[in-house]
Amino acid sequence: MVKRQHIVQKNLPRVIAASLLLSLAGPAWAASLSAQVSQAKSDQGVVRCGLFKEAATWRIEEQALRTVEASLHGGQATCDFGEVPPGDYAIAAFHAEQGETKVSYGFLGKPKQGVGFSNNPSITFGPPDFDEALFKIQAQPVSLSIQLKY
Repeated sequence: MVKRQHIVQKNLPRVIAASLLLSLAGPAWAASLSAQVSQAKSDQGVVRCGLFKEAATWRIEEQALRTVEASLHGGQATCDFGEVPPGDYAIAAFHAEQGETKVSYGFLGKPKQGVGFSNNPSITFGPPDFDEALFKIQAQPVSLSIQLKY
């Protein structure tokens, strides 16, 4: 028993140092991500945001890496995705005024709800490609602005 106690006491400074280093290294592995969504035509309903990691799943709601629902106040909502590992991502958002869970489309594929994307690309000729909405997460917090378009 004395030998075990000696081993623990001998290694305790190393364990504490390793724990400290791991706690300091944590932020390098993830950064907070939020998106301020603006220009909603009303405060009715919610804004739904999806975080996507690859072009193959881009804009397929059920294949989003993370989804967030945010309340509207004064035509604005904040989608907070929490901590996100470094990498390339894109966000798609829409105004679910009637509580919709998916974007619905009308004549010629025009969205019936307000929609927006990271980098605020034009949607005049259809939805943007993943690369047009792509942004990078590194070690620093990221806060984006997304404007809804109807």
